[in-house]
Amino acid sequence: MNKKLFTLLVILMSLSLIGIIFLQAYFINNSLETKEGQFSFNVKKALNYTTTQLADNEYKKYVKALNKIISEGRDPDTTAIRNITVYKQDNTTNQIIVYNTGILEENFKVPSLIDLNVDSLDLSNFKGKTTTKIYDNNVFAGDMVTSNEQSFEKVLNMDKLQKATFETQYKSEIKNTPIHQRVTSFDIKNLLSKKLKEDNIDIDFEFAIFHNNIGTKIQSNNFDQSLIPLLGVPIFLDDNDESDFMLFINFPERKKFIVSSIIGVTLLAMLFTLIIIIAYTSALYQLIKQRKISQMKSDFINNMTHEFKTPIATINLALDAIRNPKIISDKEKVLRYLQMIKEENKRMNAQVENVLRISQLQKKQLNISKDRYKLHDLIEDAITHVELIVEDRKGYIKTHFNAVKSSVLANQTYFTNVIVNVLDNAVKYSNESPQIDIYTENVGNNILLSIKDQGKGMNKAVQKRIFEEFYREHTGNVHNVKGHGLGLSNVKRIVDNHQGIVSVESEKGKGSTFIIKLPLIA
Repeated sequence: MNKKLFTLLVILMSLSLIGIIFLQAYFINNSLETKEGQFSFNVKKALNYTTTQLADNEYKKYVKALNKIISEGRDPDTTAIRNITVYKQDNTTNQIIVYNTGILEENFKVPSLIDLNVDSLDLSNFKGKTTTKIYDNNVFAGDMVTSNEQSFEKVLNMDKLQKATFETQYKSEIKNTPIHQRVTSFDIKNLLSKKLKEDNIDIDFEFAIFHNNIGTKIQSNNFDQSLIPLLGVPIFLDDNDESDFMLFINFPERKKFIVSSIIGVTLLAMLFTLIIIIAYTSALYQLIKQRKISQMKSDFINNMTHEFKTPIATINLALDAIRNPKIISDKEKVLRYLQMIKEENKRMNAQVENVLRISQLQKKQLNISKDRYKLHDLIEDAITHVELIVEDRKGYIKTHFNAVKSSVLANQTYFTNVIVNVLDNAVKYSNESPQIDIYTENVGNNILLSIKDQGKGMNKAVQKRIFEEFYREHTGNVHNVKGHGLGLSNVKRIVDNHQGIVSVESEKGKGSTFIIKLPLIA
């Protein structure tokens, strides 16, 4: 898969995932708004039901009270029933006389330092008031009141015109009655609770009746006008279908109730979205990792091709030379070419063994046996593998053994290869004659081995990745340094296996120092 196609696939997959997340958020938000609307609708319905029931109950109560007064033959101009409009038929004048007797009171409770339970500070409101209106009896068609025979059912069974006139007059007069005499908080709470529970709204609520935006005595104990949204409807409409009174309701736990209604679906949606994100991230990580490994393996194959190409070419040239009639008769030259073939074959075998060792290290299948060795002896042994190359390039390797104790638990073959690998890198990455210094010192119960060169060095980014598998510093199209990028990764694995630590300190253009820390043994 080429880089452009890979990038396009990653972008498309990422955009798809982001789209899914936004869709989930949109549907959750839409569900929340729907629940909000449904909740408000049900509350409004409960409020309308409550106000209608309260108005109907008041009207029925009014008609019953009227019927009782007339049936008892009492004088309508009495204070026995406050704020009740009473109708009486005058047979001699063919008129109906309407009386209203009561005490005017304020709807509002005025707070004071001493609560005397006084409704208003306006003394004029404590005066009794009686109003009298006279209507032509024809308005009620003579059927509204018939002395003591008037009954509640008869009032309710008036014809439309009679009933409309009766109700209009009733509403006109009753609106002067203080609100706390018309309804109680208990009645409102019962009616609201009943209707709200029918719509599965079973949470605490607070309510209040306001008169021209001012709170009246009819309200629950903890009503908070500042809670938003505050839902309300008019209550006790007058003969013009208007009212100065509003019944408001609020729910302190409204948000919690609405959210709880969709919390199950929301959590499931979030869970599935999280699973998709985790799966996508994991798949993308594996895809990038596999692509990286694929690229590394391609580099590895290319580098290995370079490693085998030279000895194979040398062997072919040597074989061609031996087959030459002039050469085959020359025993000295034949032996020379045979020795070259043997050396190049040995070199290829060493490369194969190296690859096999790498494979075993990667699979962690090596069972490395360890014995007691002097680290200084292992260093001296490793130096013999590279000193001819260093001398050929007019360089040097110097040892500075400052450690008094150097006994470690190690595998001679593998740890010698570790040191050889580091020394080999120091030689490869030296432009001029290799200049290598090896230091040892004791630090506590450990021994530090430092291998310092004067080579090219490396920047911070390279230092962070130098021990990764297949990693090699990019040098453009220059391939003067052979290798397959696995040497230092093997160094780290073997040092880790020896309970040690390997690190590097380097500066571009000023060389590198590899530091290996190993525990000492007594």
